[in-house]
Amino acid sequence: MNIMDFNVKKLAADAGTFLSRAVQFTEEKLGQAEKTELDAHLENLLSKAECTKIWTEKIMKQTEVLLQPNPNARIEEFVYEKLDRKAPSRSNNPELLGQYMIDAGTEFGPGTAYGNALIKCGETQKRIGTADRELIQTSALNFLTPLRNFIEGDYKTIAKERKLLQNKRLDLDAAKTRLKKAKAAEARNSQLNSARLEGDNIMIWAEEVTKSEQELRITQSEFDRQAEITRLLLEGISSTHAHHLRCLNDFVEAQMTYYAQCYQYMLDLQKQLGSFPSSYLCNNNQTAATPTPSVLPNVIGSSAMASTSGLVITPPPANLNDVKEYNGSRKARVLYDYDAANSTELSLLADEVITVFSVIGMDSDWLMGERGNQKGKVPITYLELLN
Repeated sequence: MNIMDFNVKKLAADAGTFLSRAVQFTEEKLGQAEKTELDAHLENLLSKAECTKIWTEKIMKQTEVLLQPNPNARIEEFVYEKLDRKAPSRSNNPELLGQYMIDAGTEFGPGTAYGNALIKCGETQKRIGTADRELIQTSALNFLTPLRNFIEGDYKTIAKERKLLQNKRLDLDAAKTRLKKAKAAEARNSQLNSARLEGDNIMIWAEEVTKSEQELRITQSEFDRQAEITRLLLEGISSTHAHHLRCLNDFVEAQMTYYAQCYQYMLDLQKQLGSFPSSYLCNNNQTAATPTPSVLPNVIGSSAMASTSGLVITPPPANLNDVKEYNGSRKARVLYDYDAANSTELSLLADEVITVFSVIGMDSDWLMGERGNQKGKVPITYLELLN
């Protein structure tokens, strides 16, 4: 019974306090009650904390979008995180693209130029996918986790203490209002000196004033203590900024490593693809352009030897243009495979020997090639004249 009485009394006291705060808050909004203002330093700290919270949330959410553009994947990761379970490992977009390229290249044939190029591109895409996975893991650990810890930990504590400070402030202002009303009532009754009853009223209001003053001292003390606690927490925001700065440096370093890896991977891929004739690397509609291997800027020259991607090519003793000055035909060895773009051209296979000769009016970068009964234009840069 005593415990029940205590709980009822506590419930009634809490209800009274809540009602008093609600009345004070409403009167402040209506301009009918005075409001204790916080000191400027504390207000600035509160504003700084709120600003930090807002921008930290925005940066955190947008970083998550940057690292994982797929909203469904983000939701799945969030659910697994809340369930304290590890999300299943799935291939990311570069890894999927790389696997498709490798499968396509294998089906087309690794021995063909296109199939070989697809396989090389696929392997590079898969390496980029691995680097992307490492970027996400590093960024989540060194950047996103500290930001999330601030929002879900430190700032929640600050918000809790700030709410307590607001309640203590309402209690303080309510006590000030009650004291003000008690003093006003005492002053009115002190002016009435006609009867004994009035004297009893004066004593009652005097006791009420004393009680209100004591209550005011208590609420003022509690408010000051809560303000100090809140101030100490808010001053830690500067340390939070310093910590987030270190985390930001880690994020930038992770990005720098990722982009450097991607650049190196693509640079290596470009060198590998450079060993293919440029006809494999350009649009098929660009048939008017001369197909020239990107890493062989001058196969037609008088230098003793040219080398690229491990392929050593011995140029002919005479310039290929000499064939245009030669009235007859010459034998030439094919350096690379070449697929004819249209019916006027002749497809070539590497290392085969064909007959070439010039035709009046033909573009200087092309010759007429002949293999048995087959005849068509062939690019000079794919040929090595034989003695």
